[in-house]
Amino acid sequence: MFVLKVEKECGCFRKSNLENNRKFESKDDALIEAQHMSEIMNSEFCGKHNFTFIEDGENFTIHVEDKKREHSGCCGGGHCS
Repeated sequence: MFVLKVEKECGCFRKSNLENNRKFESKDDALIEAQHMSEIMNSEFCGKHNFTFIEDGENFTIHVEDKKREHSGCCGGGHCS
């Protein structure tokens, strides 16, 4: 049995029709679905996160990472203005 899980369910994931902790008989099916889900999440969700998947033996995990914000050049110390 192969498991596909999303490590952190963001708001967009909870609102979507995607399922967490899905089980597959075939490793190929789990891999295809991991690719498909991460593509959907990266293209259709709000854009606050990047989604990548990793394989760990019989499991696939979709990793959720905050996107880096554009740096304005200001350090935020209050002395740039």
